[in-house]
Amino acid sequence: MLKRLRRLWGDVQFLEAMDFGEQQLAKVLSLVLVVVMVAATLQLIWQVAWSLSVPSTPWMGGRLNQVLGDLLTLMIALEVLQNITSYLRRHVVQIELVLLTAMTAVARKVIVLPHDSDQPALLVGLGLAVLALAGAFWLVRTINLKKPPTRTGPPKRSPAPDQ
Repeated sequence: MLKRLRRLWGDVQFLEAMDFGEQQLAKVLSLVLVVVMVAATLQLIWQVAWSLSVPSTPWMGGRLNQVLGDLLTLMIALEVLQNITSYLRRHVVQIELVLLTAMTAVARKVIVLPHDSDQPALLVGLGLAVLALAGAFWLVRTINLKKPPTRTGPPKRSPAPDQ
């Protein structure tokens, strides 16, 4: 009985089931993200078109920052979608894409920061975050250029039975 249970639910079968579950979850998350991105894009187009129809809309200042922030938020969402689809294609989390997404998010925060903001601690923190992310990106990039990723697909069935 125990041998039969091990054959049905051994390490390889468990890893295959986990891999299948991860892939299905990533697909669902991708679809949800696409729906959200389409809705956000339509909303942004509507807001810009509405603002353009009113000639007295002040584009310099807060309104421009809001539009740029919304555009960068959509760009970050696109990068997250790329992360998910890259995982589905290669079955590897590409840390370079994650770091680039994080750098885009920090850049968005700097861009939408009000010009009259007097928060030196925030600026120092954002600067340190940019330096840390850039350093991490450089380190990962250097390592990846020397050594290709080892895992490029779902786990393969072992010819030998589980011990």
